[in-house]
Amino acid sequence: MRAFVITGPGEAAVQEVEPPTASAGEVIVDVARAGICGTDIEFYTGEMQYLHDGFAEYPVRIGHEWMGTVSAVGAGVDPAWMGRRVTGDTMLGCQKCERCRAGFHHVCQFRDELGVRNGRPGALAEQVAVPAWSLHPLPDTVDDAAGAMVEPGGNAWRSVDAAGLKPGDRALILGPGTIGLLCALFARAIGAEVHLLGRAGRSLEFAKTFAFDGVWTEDDLPDLAWHAVIDASNAPHLPAKALELVEPGRRIVHVGLAGSPSLIDTRMLALGDVTAVGILGASAGLDPTIAAYADGTVDPNPLIAATVGLEDLAGVLAGSRPVGAGAGPKIHVEITRHTSSEQEPS
Repeated sequence: MRAFVITGPGEAAVQEVEPPTASAGEVIVDVARAGICGTDIEFYTGEMQYLHDGFAEYPVRIGHEWMGTVSAVGAGVDPAWMGRRVTGDTMLGCQKCERCRAGFHHVCQFRDELGVRNGRPGALAEQVAVPAWSLHPLPDTVDDAAGAMVEPGGNAWRSVDAAGLKPGDRALILGPGTIGLLCALFARAIGAEVHLLGRAGRSLEFAKTFAFDGVWTEDDLPDLAWHAVIDASNAPHLPAKALELVEPGRRIVHVGLAGSPSLIDTRMLALGDVTAVGILGASAGLDPTIAAYADGTVDPNPLIAATVGLEDLAGVLAGSRPVGAGAGPKIHVEITRHTSSEQEPS
């Protein structure tokens, strides 16, 4: 089968690889669509921290935002999964340790991360093998594009949930990228007044098209009471800014990661009685996100700027924007499975 493989910094191509087989407890999914995120770009550039910490090494087969159809099941798997449209959890805990048993499989010390950690092949390929327990079915009202937006949506849902927002609260989201915009959409869906902060440019102009209550730069941000601040940026100075801005007794949520350490003054945290929450992964947010997409509460599809093929992916990771791409932050890959007759001319 065809799979996208990164063999070193700046080196990647579609390769012919052996297709996966369904081990006990696993399924094979024919992938239809997958999204590209900042983690994938960092693997391409060589900046991804796991490469330096020993949790990943080249070659890497990326892809953790995906959807597809189950085409095979392994021993012990309910055959009712066959033919179902699904997405799945990125965080694949061992299912045996204390953290996994307590419901924290997403921070399991021994976890694999699909397309990210411990060499688990990702979904930017014609097929992917995943544990059956990690699957989440997609209703017909969630199309393929939205299905591949469930993983980033789950991160955003968890961030908004952690912020403890109530209807009428005023939320400030730092960073108008995919996660930031999804946070804003989920926050608005529960009745919060929603503002975004970013740098002047295409991303901020795109954010304005959603008619949020305010879209600002640091230079023109109004002096308002912020009942929650969600940092979905990669700017090292913004975690401290979030703490400076949030109302005493409220919450700051950190879902974005900077490329260098971010510092906050814990004296401000304590004296303001502020709760700071970190978010890793979408696990507990996958089902609520699917439900919100299914009933139209949140529509992620406007965030998708372009859809390309596997063969075009290296250029996207290198920074080329597809011809005709919209202003949104997300690029998707549509994966068409080739038959043997298509691959081997007679």
